[in-house]
Amino acid sequence: MPDLPQLVDERALTDYLNEHFHSRADLVVQRHQAGHSNETFVILRGGMQEMILRRPPLGAFLPSAHDVAREFRVMQALYETPVRVPQPLCLCEDESVIGAPFYVMERVHGVVIRDRIPAAFGEEERGRIGQELVDALVELHAIDPSACGLDTFGKPTGYLERQLRRWSGQLELTLPFTRPLPDLEKASEWLRENLPESPPTTVVHGDYKLDNVMFAPAPPARLLAILDWEMSTLGDPLADLGWMTSFWLDPDDPSDDLFARTAAVTRLPGFMRRGDLVTRYAEATGRPVDNLSWYQVLAVWKLAILLEGSYARHLAGMTDDPFFAQMEAGVPLLARRALEVAAA
Repeated sequence: MPDLPQLVDERALTDYLNEHFHSRADLVVQRHQAGHSNETFVILRGGMQEMILRRPPLGAFLPSAHDVAREFRVMQALYETPVRVPQPLCLCEDESVIGAPFYVMERVHGVVIRDRIPAAFGEEERGRIGQELVDALVELHAIDPSACGLDTFGKPTGYLERQLRRWSGQLELTLPFTRPLPDLEKASEWLRENLPESPPTTVVHGDYKLDNVMFAPAPPARLLAILDWEMSTLGDPLADLGWMTSFWLDPDDPSDDLFARTAAVTRLPGFMRRGDLVTRYAEATGRPVDNLSWYQVLAVWKLAILLEGSYARHLAGMTDDPFFAQMEAGVPLLARRALEVAAA
């Protein structure tokens, strides 16, 4: 694990927050180990005020995948809307303070569901988890970007084409540091050859899935906050639906790939089936979902490219996260899954 001073200069951060909040208080900073993207820290200020700090990881190979300023700005714009976001508190783009740009937001107390579920959530509550996940996404996609100052947050058209160009470019940048991935290249070709026509543009989260939201810790199941907004932009809402459903496993799904190891909780009795999530979204929004498999291939392909960038950081000795060592086998398995979804 990198020492704390490498990631957060505690004294400089204390001075910065004292100036920002116009009051003096000591800080206690603790690194939060959950997740594998931006570095996250819990801050206790003055023994009472709890906050979360987010900054990019050391040695990021894919800088655009760790854009904390973008994350802060979209949360700031959405905070006064029905979208469920934590309150953003301040953004610092001056890298001289802690060595990287960062932002601070309120700490929301709840649970993030990853590989286990709170004991209080029985089968009935598990069904509500899926409903809440879909309903919060519907709320996001219903927002008028111009009404909350996000009309210039991205280009109004061409989102899917830009996604293919961007992530193909990221793959080209990464592969010289890792190894050939022919199945991933084949998936790239399939996506380009089968590009669908997008529905009207909405704000998209870009990384919307079960473990990027926070639920109330006790029943009834209530989604309190959507987290990890660094991939957000204006774009095709079905990309969010495809991404979310790619991480949602049914009991009869394959058990030998990365999704099975990291998202198996939704196989438990009581959880909605993936198809029921899609139906709930389609009924709430009126959007056709006939081409959703294309978006699911896009999701698996993007995840493989993102994780290959993290694998490059692992090979270069720039990360201490043991999860990324598993990408030697994990990324090729994802590439194979993308081709299987395309062929289904």
